[in-house]
Amino acid sequence: MPTLSITNLPLLRADVARPAYDRDAAGIGVVHFGPGAFFRAHQAFFFDEALAKGGNWAICAAALRSTEVRDALRPQDNLYILAELERETRYRVIGSIKETLAGPGDRAALLDRLANPDTVIVTMTVTEKGYCLKGDGSLDFDHADIAHDVANPLHPVSLIGHLVEGLRRRFKAGTAPFTVISCDNLVDNGHKLGRAVAALAERQDAGLAAWVREHVAFPRTMVDSITPATDDALRVRVASEAGLSDNWPIQRERFTQWVIEDKFCNIRPDFASIGVTLTTDVSAYDRAKLRLLNGPHSTLAYLGSLAGYETVAEAMADADLAGFVRRLMLEDIRPTLNQEAGIDYPAYIDAILARFANPGIRHLLSQIAWDGSAKLPFRLFGTIRERLAAGAPVDHLALPVAAWMRFVRAKAADGTKLTDPLAEALLTIGRACTNDAHRDVSGFFTLDQVFPPALTGDAAFRAALERAYALLGGGVKAALQGI
Repeated sequence: MPTLSITNLPLLRADVARPAYDRDAAGIGVVHFGPGAFFRAHQAFFFDEALAKGGNWAICAAALRSTEVRDALRPQDNLYILAELERETRYRVIGSIKETLAGPGDRAALLDRLANPDTVIVTMTVTEKGYCLKGDGSLDFDHADIAHDVANPLHPVSLIGHLVEGLRRRFKAGTAPFTVISCDNLVDNGHKLGRAVAALAERQDAGLAAWVREHVAFPRTMVDSITPATDDALRVRVASEAGLSDNWPIQRERFTQWVIEDKFCNIRPDFASIGVTLTTDVSAYDRAKLRLLNGPHSTLAYLGSLAGYETVAEAMADADLAGFVRRLMLEDIRPTLNQEAGIDYPAYIDAILARFANPGIRHLLSQIAWDGSAKLPFRLFGTIRERLAAGAPVDHLALPVAAWMRFVRAKAADGTKLTDPLAEALLTIGRACTNDAHRDVSGFFTLDQVFPPALTGDAAFRAALERAYALLGGGVKAALQGI
């Protein structure tokens, strides 16, 4: 079968979308570090949309070490097919990447691209470890890559080193800086990145560091879209349904979200016209995602697993369970969110519920249930504390916590693996459970690294949790009807 390329675009099936712009005429205005699956499903998609509106928003995609993406995409003119997973899968050719660079052999070309005045935005998806930060969020000068870049600033190997050298060249040439946008799920990502860049710049030139602090923008962001890994099954399906083979197609759910702090130091696309949210308060969106998406996700994981379901979509097909999750979001979680942030919470809740029910995404409840002792304090406990402080009932919010306890107890009883940083302690507690709600809850409350005194000492929370735990003894359906 022919391979995807500019020459072979006419061979695609008619219903496969393709670039709606003159790709040859589009200039490169964006450099991206870390061209993995999420970037190609997310940021590259949005810049593809921007190109259709006009402007030089094509991308130079750079990997600092791996050559896999470059070697896969260059033979097909840096094109690839995006599969948007829904009840019916939709295919689209993404053309926004015009240049792929990789490894030390392309370092000079990458630094030239960063220094080029046409580059106005630099984005990245390199995971938290790619920033070389210490536990307190500051730059780790003991990290081997950062130590190398301090000693060899003109030949950087780290992300931070490349940014500093690119900005240094612009500073010396009198060129306006580019906006630097972290797209990783790193708390306060923009601020941490800005401080790291300024700290490394300070080791070279105090004037450069001052210029970075005063003139370079590092907006905070929030990103969201489920992006399953590419496998051979996807490659076969794309070739069959799109009409051309693709070395590295990408798949994601149709929903995708990008929230950026409206803080730029150079020109940018009309982001609002292509579905990107610009705001002065990214933290409100982070909080909404944590509480309205992650909290209900964990709720489905534990209640759905206890009910015998395997995937999120299967659990959402249970009308009682889906109805409970909706009520939890609307009645118990939404009141704790910033009502002045400009977020349409009912629409956001509807979008999340539709995502949960999407049959095109096989999201395993067992995976979401991993690391409950670490996740629940962030996903649910903050909401519970605020509802208690407001004098509101917490019966609904207690049910997923009780379900987690029942989930642990079931793992202990049948001897199956529990994936959790506190697995050993939890399984010991689970094996000691007797089905007496007060006694069993007391056992879990001994984990002070999970349950803070503000919750274990609250009589209303304890009563709600013990009641929920007892109800679950009769099964999930009975608990949902009795709560």
